[in-house]
Amino acid sequence: MVGLNADAFREPLRRAIATAQNGLEVIRLGGLETEVDPSPFKVVDRDAMYRLRRYFPEDADQESKPPVVLVPPMMVSADVYDVTTDQGAAGILHSMGLDPWVVDFGSPDTEEGGWGRTLADHVVAISEVVDKVHALTGRDVHLSGYSQGGMFCYQAAAYRGGKNLASLITFGAPVDTLAALPLGIPAGVATRGAEFLADHVFTRLAVSGWMARTGFQLLDPAKTVRSRLDFLRQLHDRDALLPREPQRRFLALDGWVAWSGPAVAELLKQFVVHNRMMTGGFVIKDRLLTLADLTVPVLAFVGEVDDIGQPLAVRGIKRAAPRAEIYETTLRAGHFGLVVGSTAESQTWPTTGEWIRWREGLGEQPDTVFEMSYDEHADTDSGVSVSNRLIHTAASIAEVGVGVGKGLAAAATGAVRGTREISTEAVRTLPRLARLGQMQPHTTVSLGRLLAEQGRRSPAGECFLFDDRVHTYQAVNVRIDNVVRGLIVSGVRPSARVGVLMETRPSALAAVAALSRIGAVAVMLPPGGDLDSALRVVDVDIVISDPENLKSATLLAVNVLVLGGGDERELDIPDGADVTDLEAIDPDSVRLPAWFEPDPGRARELAVVLFTATDRGLEPRFITNHRWALSAYGTATAAALGAGDTVYCLAPLHHSAGLLVSVGGALAGGSRIALSRGLDSTRFASEVARYGVTVISYTWAMMQTILDDDDLELGRNHPVRLFIGSGMPVNLWKRTLHLFSPARVLEFYASTENDVILANVGGAKIGSKGRPLPGSARVELAAYDPMTGRLEEDENGFVRVCRDDEIGLLLGRPNSEGEVTSPLMRGVFQPGDSWVPTENLFRRDADGDYWLVDRKDTVVKAARGPVYTQPIIDAFGEVDDVESVVVYGIEAPESAGAPRRWDYGVDEIAVCAVSTRGHTSLSARIVTDAMAVLLPSGRPDIVHIVDDIPLGRAYRPRASDLQKLGLPAPSARSWFYDADQGTYRRLTKAVVAERFTKSDDVDDR
Repeated sequence: MVGLNADAFREPLRRAIATAQNGLEVIRLGGLETEVDPSPFKVVDRDAMYRLRRYFPEDADQESKPPVVLVPPMMVSADVYDVTTDQGAAGILHSMGLDPWVVDFGSPDTEEGGWGRTLADHVVAISEVVDKVHALTGRDVHLSGYSQGGMFCYQAAAYRGGKNLASLITFGAPVDTLAALPLGIPAGVATRGAEFLADHVFTRLAVSGWMARTGFQLLDPAKTVRSRLDFLRQLHDRDALLPREPQRRFLALDGWVAWSGPAVAELLKQFVVHNRMMTGGFVIKDRLLTLADLTVPVLAFVGEVDDIGQPLAVRGIKRAAPRAEIYETTLRAGHFGLVVGSTAESQTWPTTGEWIRWREGLGEQPDTVFEMSYDEHADTDSGVSVSNRLIHTAASIAEVGVGVGKGLAAAATGAVRGTREISTEAVRTLPRLARLGQMQPHTTVSLGRLLAEQGRRSPAGECFLFDDRVHTYQAVNVRIDNVVRGLIVSGVRPSARVGVLMETRPSALAAVAALSRIGAVAVMLPPGGDLDSALRVVDVDIVISDPENLKSATLLAVNVLVLGGGDERELDIPDGADVTDLEAIDPDSVRLPAWFEPDPGRARELAVVLFTATDRGLEPRFITNHRWALSAYGTATAAALGAGDTVYCLAPLHHSAGLLVSVGGALAGGSRIALSRGLDSTRFASEVARYGVTVISYTWAMMQTILDDDDLELGRNHPVRLFIGSGMPVNLWKRTLHLFSPARVLEFYASTENDVILANVGGAKIGSKGRPLPGSARVELAAYDPMTGRLEEDENGFVRVCRDDEIGLLLGRPNSEGEVTSPLMRGVFQPGDSWVPTENLFRRDADGDYWLVDRKDTVVKAARGPVYTQPIIDAFGEVDDVESVVVYGIEAPESAGAPRRWDYGVDEIAVCAVSTRGHTSLSARIVTDAMAVLLPSGRPDIVHIVDDIPLGRAYRPRASDLQKLGLPAPSARSWFYDADQGTYRRLTKAVVAERFTKSDDVDDR
């Protein structure tokens, strides 16, 4: 009995002594001594950003092997790839006949200037490493990275255009960061939180190594607690702990390094808040880049239970890089298990080696490597299946008892998700509407002031993009201030009207903003337009021009200032012209006068003069600062523009869709403005991808040039979500929706006579101008007779308000905040009221949506009554083969069957000209069916197909050239309307002679 009792005490005592000895060793040394050495390496290059390790350097002089460069994340030590020789990446890859290299960024807290490192510094450093490894080995490099290091690899590959890269290999590297966030955090919450941290925390605070370690352990507290309990329970068994000790020690103590604050802030801003690895347009050293241009083969390792680099986020590379071959390997592992531990030893690194050998032609395709697929998913999906998550975490939940807490958190997340999504829009739009509501006539508001405000709020924020370069708000405001000094020394003062004759370029934007900063008025002259008619009604003494329009400018004004044109330019100055080169003026030598007050513009004051093309020439439209602000904040609200948007400004600045909608909306929304050198389909597709364009501005048929290009390369994963502008034809609208699905079209109508702004926000009714925006002028339709040009009155002498679907003249009620710059009508609908008429006729449907019908001066005055042009254009827009349509009137000759209407002018024949895609033809049946939606009185008398319909400078289809040609010639492509049969029939010479030719015996009246 005594012997049995001794044996019973002997084993517990041995365990206790062993636990004490091992515990003391852990306390003293931080872990157990394993007597395992890391793989040998040599630092072959040193730089301020990194040390480049080459493992097993003794083999460097032997046979050349495929080089693989391994990149760690910012927060993890480079030793993650060499925990032990037999279990680490370096040793395993070397044993497979490869040449492993590792980039060691060190720790910012021990490196000179480390705390100031940016994300771009890391990416550029990796690109330099690729060059050096390629130069030393003479072979293309397989670039590989774990987690954030994998993100760096993608970005570096884009930065160098794939040069000297054999393949990319990533492990748990998220690309679509908002597709699946850790712990099921809603995207809206994550972006707002990340933006706050980037702007207010990491600009002042760095992340130390212990903070990084603690933060990642808290992402999976159950696993952290379980691993520590397992370690304590086995502390008596040294032999059981030693195989896993290097891994445990690395993750618990030695594997973590500090993050520099600027790098973390940039990471959060670009790739979480704006998700620009998916949309494109991320910035590395002032260069705009996109993954869409990648053609390098990619192997992405996906952890089935990875809650940091979640499967959907990792698989985002399939959509982000549609031109590349994308493969994946799926492992049942968490985030760290992909590169450290038994799974990494047995699967990750052998598969990596087999992949490299396959790409080098030294082996077969690995069995576990297959082409990646990307399926659409619900917003709440993460890519980690329920079964995988349960299998992986059931033991942890049972041991630690955190299941209830996670369940409650998940339930709360789901319950408040809808509320958060709703409140997100309110948080974004209410301040803009409130600012409009608080605006008074004396309120200081202008383009220049808004730019200055954005610059103070975010000096390093990205203002606009041009020629693949990023210009920050600080740089833009410095440029504007320099132009201001040049303008002042050239004689520009507040309230002066200064012509701006420039293409849509950064220098044109700087010129307009500089005039606003002085308080002068920018008179936007359309290049190539009828400038003489413009300057007959608006007098200017000074014209600012770019080098391209310099010759035209010297014919318009005595004093011409030239701005822009790049570093290398030659000015072709006509003899005797008074031209001042603003670029040659040293801004530091200019002393600002005492009267100068930056951005003095008040809401009621004139800001810009735009011109509208009419039959009478260019007519001015006077835009106050209030009117500009209304368009800017109204656009930002209706389009839900935010800091994550990039607005592609294709509309010219001299058009309201350019200066008021695109530029104004982007500035009010804090979005980036992307400027282009011109409308070209190849450039368009390339810049949309590189810039990460989310919103595209347009005017009229501008998109026709883009959509007609059969070679347009635009993947289905394009970043565009919205088109904003005015005048898009119905057929083009439908084609745009089809090609750019799921993007929407936000059609505006912005009256230049008053503060009337209509917007088709929902987009369900194609062709509609929508409803008045909040904060814009109240509108009403007044009964109007287009034949006489008079408003229709009721029995009391007031103008009659139109009923639903009745065509009338659109009137806007002026606000007290702005100065009325157009003729004012009083006593219109009731005593004492005041309204400003527009030039446009509308109808309002039963839902309250407004539909443009015509301009007053383009209504065809036929013998049977008015024929409105826009309904005919919209009706033909439903015909698939139709490209462009214009409707116009030509004077009708007298004939026996058509009495002359002398009481209100000549009778006109309504002619509709149609151009078709591919120069296809239409049949009389198609024309008849298309016009069947209109009343007989509203159908055109003649329809004919033309080869081409010219477009104006603003891409508006122009009818004037066709109208001058008179009656269309009889042909197989011309039809007339037979009112007796209600159909269109071929136009012949006999029909022309009978119906449309003047009789010889008409009385001379």
